[in-house]
Amino acid sequence: MGRYTGCPKARFEVFEGLKPVLSKMPVVVTQHMTATFTAILAEHIAGVTGGRCVEGADGMKVEAGSIYVAPGGKHMLLKKRGVDVVIKLDDGEPVNFCKPAVDPMLESLVSVYGAGVLSCILTGMGHDGCVGAQKVQSQGGTVIAQDEASSVVWGMPGAVAQAGICHKVVPLGQVAKTLVMLINGGLA
Repeated sequence: MGRYTGCPKARFEVFEGLKPVLSKMPVVVTQHMTATFTAILAEHIAGVTGGRCVEGADGMKVEAGSIYVAPGGKHMLLKKRGVDVVIKLDDGEPVNFCKPAVDPMLESLVSVYGAGVLSCILTGMGHDGCVGAQKVQSQGGTVIAQDEASSVVWGMPGAVAQAGICHKVVPLGQVAKTLVMLINGGLA
């Protein structure tokens, strides 16, 4: 999952639509927010989905059926540790003027899951996520982006779409349906 900006109702609409498939895989979320707000975001996503959603913590095991939100002020990366996948929090420099940033998260996902990565870039300012999405696409993963008409700001999804690395560009109302179809083995 990518980063969300704009109306909380829209963000939760996507998670509401993902409820039927959340048990099939882990979901990671990066939103450009401070620590206080990322903790609140995790609580709200848990409320909407009825599932487990937590702020990522260093060394936390990543499991199917759980949603992990990057904590404000840290990049959230995934790493292999034996047979497990765990979260590694990185306190390095901001990337694309952001911390947490989408690009380092996506790059780490590709190193762990390769072609199994499904990335969704939603409304937001700037171009964070474009470099990571390119790596997802080049390794055989799938990238979708929110369309311009339904975006509050088409910066991030626009950068990905204009780079030609999206499999689909869809309106917000079709994002969850498209993700569910992709997770269930077909392209909408």
